[in-house]
Amino acid sequence: MALKGAIVVNTTQCKGCSICIVNCPTQVIALSKEVNAKGYPFAYMQTPDSCTGCTNCATVCPDSCITVYRVKV
Repeated sequence: MALKGAIVVNTTQCKGCSICIVNCPTQVIALSKEVNAKGYPFAYMQTPDSCTGCTNCATVCPDSCITVYRVKV
């Protein structure tokens, strides 16, 4: 059974620490060139089709900025 995932990042709370990027096994997450109101670049999904919904990013996020959604395909 394959899983398809998606993440939602709270961009106002993300401080761009990149821990989620390092822990993503499918290299789906990147830092935006834009910055949030606090002046930090924020994480976003650069290749949404590759996300498996493994939740590694949400687990390691120190500020709990990431919500992961999964569906069976």
